[in-house]
Amino acid sequence: MAKTVAVMIGSLRKESINRKYTKALEKLAGDRLQFHELHIGDLPHYNDDLWDNIPEAVARFKDRLNNSDAVLAITPEYNRSYPGVIKNAIDWGTRPYGQNSWAAKPATVTGTSPGAVGTAVAQAHLRSDLISVGAIVMTMPEAYIQWKPDAYAPDGSVTDESTRNFLQGFVDRFIAWIDKHG
Repeated sequence: MAKTVAVMIGSLRKESINRKYTKALEKLAGDRLQFHELHIGDLPHYNDDLWDNIPEAVARFKDRLNNSDAVLAITPEYNRSYPGVIKNAIDWGTRPYGQNSWAAKPATVTGTSPGAVGTAVAQAHLRSDLISVGAIVMTMPEAYIQWKPDAYAPDGSVTDESTRNFLQGFVDRFIAWIDKHG
């Protein structure tokens, strides 16, 4: 049976390269993983007062996160870090007190950008923050991917053999990580 993966995409743009990259990872996972996007752009800014009347987007987010076997965080890099929308999701996931949805959840972090070092700095920050909220974060292999549009087909297939082989190894290792820590 496929493991369910809550996918947190830090770029809200419909045509973002990180959304396209996520599609490629999902295709490489095949029927071994079932991806479910967390839709973090729907979350209101964190405000502890909102727990008195939980917003529907927060309830959906917490339910999907709680009922997933693992988390895949896909981040762009904004000003040498990850976007605030991800930090907001992390905060919602840790609350209310005593109901941390990230705790003991197998997770991994990756992302893509046009730059040569991909999203390395953003990933380092995000990896650290996920560890601090109790997620069991896969640290190796790291996947700092420089986006090259010609390496991907519109259906999400990875057409560049070297990229496909590397990403297949990343996905396979994540599946093993989920099996070990889930």
